[in-house]
Amino acid sequence: MSKKLYVGNLSFSSTENDIRDHFSAYGEVLSVNLITDRETGRLRGFGFVEMDDAGAAAAIQNLDGKELGGRSLKVNEAQDKPRSGGGGGGKGGYGGGRW
Repeated sequence: MSKKLYVGNLSFSSTENDIRDHFSAYGEVLSVNLITDRETGRLRGFGFVEMDDAGAAAAIQNLDGKELGGRSLKVNEAQDKPRSGGGGGGKGGYGGGRW
């Protein structure tokens, strides 16, 4: 099994190789995905690292709050993004029943 980690407060000069090297000290890094701004292409200061379970736990324990590129990293298990759109609550106002 693998876990996806959220990595925040990254330096804007960080590269995928920097992140991979830093995290690989704690386990096998399966993927690195640094998030960029759609319009400018610049890094947005966060990304995701997918690792084996044991490596992910070790990386969270050892890297959360540690410095990389002059910035204090925020490392935790990524939460699934809630699905957007569709659905929604009932109808506002009058509910259609008799008063």
